[in-house]
Amino acid sequence: MELRKFVIPEIIFGADCLELAGQYTAMSGGYRLLLVTDPNIQNSEWFPRILNSLKSMNLPYVIYDEISPNPRDFQVMKGASLYDEAGCDAILAVGGGSVIDAAKGIGIVATNRGHILDFEGIDRIENPIPPLVCVPTTCGSSADVSQFAIINDTAGRRKIAIVSKALVPDISLIDPETLQTLNREQFIAASLDTLSHAVEAFVSTASSVLTDRHSLGAISLLGEHLLSALEDEENRELRANIMNASMEAGLAFSNASLGLVHAMSHVLGGYKDFPHGVCNGLLLKAVCRYNYSSCPERYDTIAAVLARSRGNVPEPGIEGLMNELDVLAEGTGINDSLKSFSLSDDECRLLAEMSLQDICNATNPKEPVMEEVNELYRQVFSR
Repeated sequence: MELRKFVIPEIIFGADCLELAGQYTAMSGGYRLLLVTDPNIQNSEWFPRILNSLKSMNLPYVIYDEISPNPRDFQVMKGASLYDEAGCDAILAVGGGSVIDAAKGIGIVATNRGHILDFEGIDRIENPIPPLVCVPTTCGSSADVSQFAIINDTAGRRKIAIVSKALVPDISLIDPETLQTLNREQFIAASLDTLSHAVEAFVSTASSVLTDRHSLGAISLLGEHLLSALEDEENRELRANIMNASMEAGLAFSNASLGLVHAMSHVLGGYKDFPHGVCNGLLLKAVCRYNYSSCPERYDTIAAVLARSRGNVPEPGIEGLMNELDVLAEGTGINDSLKSFSLSDDECRLLAEMSLQDICNATNPKEPVMEEVNELYRQVFSR
């Protein structure tokens, strides 16, 4: 049995745990906080409860909310400057993956100096980041439990991956109530992001018994509850199951890494600013077909778990997997998003070349070849 490491934050999961933000931030050693969030979240009905928790612990804070989807390098640097100017010593991130990744980037710069792009790659962070407490507000990114941060290199029109156990947050307060900020389209995109995390972690060349149970747990939860959650959007218990799936998938991919779906999606986000979760949902089926022959037994297991979650038995082989993914694609309507995205032949080739540089390819079960990746982009996005 190969040696594997498994790193996770302390996790609190359940209703009203967002009200523990002040208590756990104080316990982590914070005295003056940079609260990283976005304007939409500040308008939610539950956000004042987080602020009240900080006030109850006499924790002063400064809010930084200039974070876009696919967070930019200059946004991280501005946040780091504010952190220094305000004399902060801890970070509270309340938001989705973009907010939490930006908060991680701010923490990197705050304690290691330099420019955020200097830290691209694996284990490039020498000094621990400040205490980081997260309140995730989506059911997709899993940034609140992972050792990844994805930041846009604005000038280079690409996304960089920073991977280090130094980026694992101290505390993740996972409260399903925060999903109220997601509309239907955002919920679908986040859920398909979770599915791609779980699938890619399970077929990753770095998967292990430590990660497989979390990957398959997430896939089972999605198969059983995702379409029901879309039919009954006010059912908080169903949405809580999807948030649980996100956590499980995050624990898996943080330790097993990802694959070609994310490599291709990162390039689409960096170069075209396409939304990450949607890209993953659109690419997943094509990449699974491409990878299938490299580990058919693993993909067959995924198909079996999805089928059993609905009380069915899958068809054997690749078509069984494709049918199970089609059920989710049709139920979520993700394929309807295709009309909003298109790539020229030249863009497909350029993005294929760029995607081969992404760190996620290192654990894809099949070594990507440029012409094959180019064809995958063409299959999904060429019009």
